[in-house]
Amino acid sequence: MVRVPTPGDDGLDDRVPYLARLEATEREGLLTLGREMRFARRAVLLREFEPSAHILLVLQGWTKVTTTAPNGYVMLLALRGPGDIIGESAALTGRPRSATVTALEPVRAAVIDHDGFRKYLAEYPEAMLQLLGLASDRSRAGDRRRLEFASLTVRERLAALLLELARTHGRTIPEGIELAVPLSKMELAGSIGASREMVQRLFKELRERKVIMTGRRTLIILRPDVLRRVGGNG
Repeated sequence: MVRVPTPGDDGLDDRVPYLARLEATEREGLLTLGREMRFARRAVLLREFEPSAHILLVLQGWTKVTTTAPNGYVMLLALRGPGDIIGESAALTGRPRSATVTALEPVRAAVIDHDGFRKYLAEYPEAMLQLLGLASDRSRAGDRRRLEFASLTVRERLAALLLELARTHGRTIPEGIELAVPLSKMELAGSIGASREMVQRLFKELRERKVIMTGRRTLIILRPDVLRRVGGNG
């Protein structure tokens, strides 16, 4: 089995948000260009295929990035949270949005129009280099995960995904580790290339084994050691 690496153990920094990569003056210069907007949970911040006129800098809250296949299959591409930049690719290429971004909880974000963002990058060349570095890190991490997942069964992929979410978005509670981002079974299925029905069956199995506990939009990992063994990491 392929060992699923923990974040940061291979030198990839794809989870370091854009604002954290900037020097203080660069960060302040960028934030002064934006106007703050607030989005309710489940609100769509950006919609796939729509024309692009601005970027977003997430200041508070978490979002999900998804894309939809012609047959309606929804795939979860990424989670973006505080400090992350969203919509930068469309800003630089002038192409329509390549994915839909939806708030998982109340979100505050700074909205910056494309012209202002491009002028900012021309004024701060180092910020452009950091943006290119972020794009490279995300691309390499995506390639790595696809390669690893290709050698795993659906059961192993789900275990690996839950462990990764626990590491990056988990909070410790008396019962175990609660995932702080509410994802549906359909979204989890899309992230691992499985059907919703398959994920439901695997969840039932994990609940019966008392590995996880689920509720309405909640998921608590009771036995991460079992998930590590299932995912080939234990």
